[in-house]
Amino acid sequence: MILGENFRIALRALWANKMRSLLTTLGIVIGVAAVIGVVSIVQGLQFLVTQQFEGLGANFMIIQPETTRFMGPGMVQKPVRLTWDDGEAIRDTVPGIEMITPQVFGATQIKYRDRVHNAFVIGVNQDWPAVNNFAVDQGRFFNKLDLDRRQKVAVVGLNVVEELRLVEPLGKEIYFGNVPVTVVGVMEEKGQSLGNNLDDFSFVPFDTALGIFGRRAADQVQLRLRIAKTDQIDQVREEVKQLLRRRHKIAPDDPDDFTIVVQDEILEQTNKLLGTVTFVVAGIVGIALLVGGIGIMNIMLVSVTERTREIGIRKSVGARRQDILIQFLIEAVSLSLLGGSIGVILGYGFGHLATSLIPGNFPPAHVPVWAIFLAFGFSSLVGVAFGIYPAGKAARLDPIDALRYE
Repeated sequence: MILGENFRIALRALWANKMRSLLTTLGIVIGVAAVIGVVSIVQGLQFLVTQQFEGLGANFMIIQPETTRFMGPGMVQKPVRLTWDDGEAIRDTVPGIEMITPQVFGATQIKYRDRVHNAFVIGVNQDWPAVNNFAVDQGRFFNKLDLDRRQKVAVVGLNVVEELRLVEPLGKEIYFGNVPVTVVGVMEEKGQSLGNNLDDFSFVPFDTALGIFGRRAADQVQLRLRIAKTDQIDQVREEVKQLLRRRHKIAPDDPDDFTIVVQDEILEQTNKLLGTVTFVVAGIVGIALLVGGIGIMNIMLVSVTERTREIGIRKSVGARRQDILIQFLIEAVSLSLLGGSIGVILGYGFGHLATSLIPGNFPPAHVPVWAIFLAFGFSSLVGVAFGIYPAGKAARLDPIDALRYE
């Protein structure tokens, strides 16, 4: 009952000075809005990345050349090579591998008659769709027979079909750079992801890609694998590592010149990156909340001074020190929670606006319940921390001196 009355008194005091209260809470509003806005975007991004990589399955593995190796002073950097010969050795030697595909990619001009479109071309083998969880919508993907006969065929993305205006694309001859290929399939629609238009990718046999990009591309191949059973991942990884170290003649004390990554590690690295972003924003938010807290303390000190006679009257009719303390502490917390509420609304609006401006199939802003509770919890904590001194000052006032105050 007393607590409810104190809240009503606090709200009346805030309403009596609406503009002052709003300006006082500005730091809290900015801090909470930043938390909610960033969390809503990060949550959407995390959901998108998790959805994509979990779709590949836990038995998915990537092997790629290490690009961050450094030699000592005066030493010459040894070129890092990872080839399809390495991939074939892995396929033929390491048990437990269900399928494996090389992958080289680059941007090139795709031409059909007088129409030209710049897009990414990826050189792979017949296992690429199954390994990467892609499917063909029209026609077919090239098969092992196409690769053995070195057929110049291609499977194009839906955006390529639209840009080149390929009516009935199957069987059409198009050019990747100066290399003519025949379209045998159109990939299913995938949309955009993280700024990449997945419908703008086209696929050609690995050897055809080397003809487009040059033979040097054969030394920088990415290998993508699907393991037969998920419980074999660690064993396969270790055997692949030992095989590549032997093939690349790496000394026992030297680091690997390749990187092996599995799905769980990709998700872990992504979550770590997003966590770092959230941590940096939290630091900025902490400064905003500190500024907001100082503003609340200052305005509460002013309020105590303005209401000195009111405090004296309340004490003269029997109000105890703790009653005065609770009254002004609740007022500080109410002021802080007001800023938190406005910040939550503005933060969600900012997150929704930001996600709507991101191209592709980016999920809408999502504010988890824990983020809202965290925002209000911090707001309350700031109100208590910075309101305790003004409230204590009010509680310590002598009633006779307070009644004499002009």
